[in-house]
Amino acid sequence: MNKERLIPLIVATALFMENMDSTVIATSLPAIAADIGTSPLTLKLAITSYLLSLAVFIPASGWTADRFGPRIVFAGAIVVFMLGSVGCAVSTSVTDFVFARILQGMGGAMMTPVGRLVLLRSVDKSALVNAMAWVTVPALIGPVIGPPLGGFITTYASWHWIFLINIPIGLLGIFLAMRYIDPIKSENPEPFDLYGLVLAGIGLAGIAFGLSVAGLNLLPWSVIAGLVGIGSISMTLYVIHARRTGSPVLDFTLLRLPTLRAAIIGGFLFRLGIGALPFLLPLLMQIGFGLTPFQSGLVTFASAVGAMGMKTLAARIIRAFGFRNMMTVNAVISSVFLAACALFTVTTPLLLIFIILVVGGFFRSLQFTAINTVAYAEVDAAQMSRATTLVSVNQQLAVSAGVAVGAFSVETTLALHHQAELTADVFVPAFIVVSLISVASSWFFWQMPQDAGHEISGRKAIEIGSRKEAAKSAASAAVKVAVEDTQDARDQRLG
Repeated sequence: MNKERLIPLIVATALFMENMDSTVIATSLPAIAADIGTSPLTLKLAITSYLLSLAVFIPASGWTADRFGPRIVFAGAIVVFMLGSVGCAVSTSVTDFVFARILQGMGGAMMTPVGRLVLLRSVDKSALVNAMAWVTVPALIGPVIGPPLGGFITTYASWHWIFLINIPIGLLGIFLAMRYIDPIKSENPEPFDLYGLVLAGIGLAGIAFGLSVAGLNLLPWSVIAGLVGIGSISMTLYVIHARRTGSPVLDFTLLRLPTLRAAIIGGFLFRLGIGALPFLLPLLMQIGFGLTPFQSGLVTFASAVGAMGMKTLAARIIRAFGFRNMMTVNAVISSVFLAACALFTVTTPLLLIFIILVVGGFFRSLQFTAINTVAYAEVDAAQMSRATTLVSVNQQLAVSAGVAVGAFSVETTLALHHQAELTADVFVPAFIVVSLISVASSWFFWQMPQDAGHEISGRKAIEIGSRKEAAKSAASAAVKVAVEDTQDARDQRLG
């Protein structure tokens, strides 16, 4: 297998481990809590502490990769993630467990953006769509299969194995990374912006943590508003600071690039809507329809099936229609399938639900692949690490915001209906709200240039070929007309 196929698989394997682990403990919290002597509600801090760690350390990933080389940092991130996994497995108290999850978050914060950077610097742009299709799949199927897998392992083995299975996967990833990824370093690494990192870390942590706990009923709404407010103030101060420094940890000047701007703004709206799905759908299946966690997981796994089916067709579809046209239309299609979840009732056949989720998963995965690829269409090599950091931060905030919006919509519906308990009906407005937010992204994708990403998709070659064929046809027609005119003139002379 050549490097252009092997490296995406190496990165995808590591990202799958990170994405799955961030959700796999959801159904195992009661068993873990009972074993270490705490309550499931308290142990939800393990989820939020992981997200907090991601938000704080992602901004440092770009500079770290430039300074030490993406291969070393990527392999090191896997090591840190593995150490955190072992720490979770051997924890005997909630304090131990939370610290271990923070360590995992540090590894995950480096793994995702640096993994993309490895891909961008190792794979030719003409093969980037196919490569990104492989890397997109873990982000989609990890959150989907995580809860049922966690429930299965906890039921039939022990919750410790949820974390220990990361060890062989991680060791394989380190071996393959050190063997097949080239040791590329930045020739002129920029100075480290510590002040900017502190401001951005506080800002992202406040916003992401505040949004992520909004749907968990862990803290009063006044505290959540305070966290988001402090985070917003810190991010505002960071933006002012970033304008005065030549090496910001988050470079917002990159938003001047039309394709990256569309991927950031449009991608945020699209991910916000779609990011609420793994939160809302299991609740609807379990609380609204009365399915067990394992049954619910099997139903929602349909999205992963659709995502896997996409990866072989993504490059052809994008090449046929171009990034702008495809992403604009596909954002609408994906949002329609998201809104279709609002039509699910307890009498809806599970087979029909499964089919809708499979097809919807295909279109969502196609959109994510396009967003992740076109983001780097206009980014030069020197700015690539900054771009991957910015994209990763944006994705993290979008997912946190999606959960918060979904939870807020459900709680608002409960309040308006004067209900105290969740029923299937209260999820209907939430699915409609997040689908409307998601469909709004199509406007930003339409604002991209007509030829956006043509060098990556291969669309440029098709258009050149079409123009050549048109020119050839026109030339042939002109010759034919000239011959006919000559024949007519000769006939007239003879006449």
